[in-house]
Formats: sequence, structure tokens, C-alpha cells
Amino acid sequence: MKIILKIAVFLFVVQAGYGQDLPSPSATKVAYEFYQVTMIESVVPAGLGRSRMLTRDEKGRQEELKLDNFFSAVGINFKNIQANEAVLGMKMQSLSDEGWELNSTAAGVYSADASTGIFITRYIFRRPKQ
Repeated sequence: MKIILKIAVFLFVVQAGYGQDLPSPSATKVAYEFYQVTMIESVVPAGLGRSRMLTRDEKGRQEELKLDNFFSAVGINFKNIQANEAVLGMKMQSLSDEGWELNSTAAGVYSADASTGIFITRYIFRRPKQ
């Protein structure tokens, strides 16, 4: 029992020495504004789906941009996927240039049956309020 107590004390001391600094009570909190980008990519055969990039800025303004579908009439279309990635990459670069940093992402998949569905990815950006 004494050895377990000694190990626990040792680990506590090591953690206290190497742990993260705790914020002081007088530290000022940073207020952030947020920017949301949602990619909805349709997986519907023959290119019949609807894919979109939805954005909502820090003032609540919304924008909708049409994207290419994953599938064309002959199957998966990698050029469409690359085009969508380019659109997202340009948007992310633009936001970074404006001082936004990627804070979190969330992704989900919905499939109505074995041949259709959607991929949704939400990107949350933030920056300190001016």
C-alpha cells in the first residue's frame, strides 16, 4: 500500500512540474466570432444529386454555392471530386488570409438505400473579435 501511495505522489509531482500552466483568475477571456462552412456532397447515380457549399459568416449572412456531384452518368467522377476539393481549398485559404483559423470539424453520412446518400462536413472557423 505504501508503494502505491509513493507512486501516486511521484506521478502527481511529475505532472505538476510538466503539466500545462493553469490560467490565472485575472487572465482575460478572448471573445471569438465564428464562420461556418458546410459541404453537402450528394451520392446519387447518374449525376442527379445536388451538392452544395453553404456558408454562414460572423454576421449571420448565408451563401450557397453549387458543387459538382460525385457521380456522372457513367459512375464516380474524380474530376468532380477534385473540382469540389479545389473550391473548398480556395475557401479555406481565403478565410485563413482573413485571419480565420479552423476550430473544429464534424462529418456525417446519410444513406437512404444502398445506392444513394449524402456526405456532410461542417467546418467551424474562429477568430478573435475585433
